[in-house]
Amino acid sequence: MSKRVLIVDDAAFMRMMVKDILTKNGYEVVGEAQDGVEAVEKYDELKPDLVTMDITMPEMDGIAALKEIKGKDSEANIIMCSAMGQQAMVIDAIQAGARDFIVKPFQADRVIEAISKVIG
Repeated sequence: MSKRVLIVDDAAFMRMMVKDILTKNGYEVVGEAQDGVEAVEKYDELKPDLVTMDITMPEMDGIAALKEIKGKDSEANIIMCSAMGQQAMVIDAIQAGARDFIVKPFQADRVIEAISKVIG
């Protein structure tokens, strides 16, 4: 059975890129969200094996969403997606429980490496 992934990013183009990389590598994308609020709702509803979470989003940023999801499910597997130059936020995210991070622009092999390290 393929691993189920929720993709969270405010940019539709970025969600599409991640979805493309994942589906080509045998992962099942079970949902997409465009901000942290939607991410928390979809996580509760879909119970994915992994979440790819953008850091900078409107409504609720990725770190706040990460903390909320981890507060409900300490076993949640969340990989943060950050733009270059967001090192401080990445450190905050790792301290809050993120399992790994990937940097935009995404490189397919790095995305798959991070995900397989976390959920196999």
